[in-house]
Parts: sequence; C-alpha cells; structure tokens
Amino acid sequence: MATNHSESASDQVWQVEMFYDSECPLCAREVAMIRWLDRHDRVRMTDIAAETFRPADYDKTMKQFMDEIQGRLADGQWITGVELFRQVYSAVGLGIFVWPTRLPLVRNVLNWGYHLFARNRLRWTGRCNQQSCGIESRTGLADEKITE
Repeated sequence: MATNHSESASDQVWQVEMFYDSECPLCAREVAMIRWLDRHDRVRMTDIAAETFRPADYDKTMKQFMDEIQGRLADGQWITGVELFRQVYSAVGLGIFVWPTRLPLVRNVLNWGYHLFARNRLRWTGRCNQQSCGIESRTGLADEKITE
C-alpha cells in the first residue's frame, strides 16, 4: 500500500492534490500512469487508504473521500469528480486532451459515467462487503469527523 505524501521541496510546486484509494486496483493504475506523466511534480498524491490518513485533517469524512474522488488546488479550492481529472491531466501536460471534455455533450456523458463508476467501484473491483459498502472508517465512524 502506498503512503501519504511526504513534505519535500517538490511539494511546493504542486498545482493540484489528488486524494486516491490505493486499495482500488483501477485507481492505483490511474495514479501510476499520472505519476509517470508527472515529470515536474505538479500533482501531489495523498492516499486515503494509508494508515496515517485522517479525513478530519481536511474537515471531511471518510465517506466523502470514498463516495467521490476529492482533490484540491494549490489555493485550497476543493474539486471533485471529472473536474479533478481535468485539472490533473492539465497539470501533467495533457491539456490539449482536456478542452473537448468541457463541451456540453461530452461533459454530461463523462460526468454521468464517472458517477456510475464512483457509485459502483467497490463492487466492480471485488471489494464490496458489508463493511466496505457501508463505508466505515478504521475507527468505525462513517459520517463523523475524527478529532482528538
């Protein structure tokens, strides 16, 4: 399992942070491709499956992170779903392929497809069980923010 990002000089040049689930095989492949493309460290990756990940540090619940991919821009603005992928692909130099995804029909189809995937990804990757499909955090608190 991958770990959370570590603070380094390269963290200061990131444009977008992507919160991903390394336990999802499809997600892990996507992240590996993005890392390979990200030659200038413009995408910060944070693994929500890491033992050290605490959703409350971001004022979110684990359910929010699991229901839809989350990300944030360097200025702190949160983004989700297809818009996160647009920002990530632009950051790694694939902006030429991003602009058509903003066309109304294409945008609607992609948004619909992403929401279908997000809603079913645990089941489609063979990870759906009573606990995972109930989206409980490691502490058993699904919708509560963990605080110390």
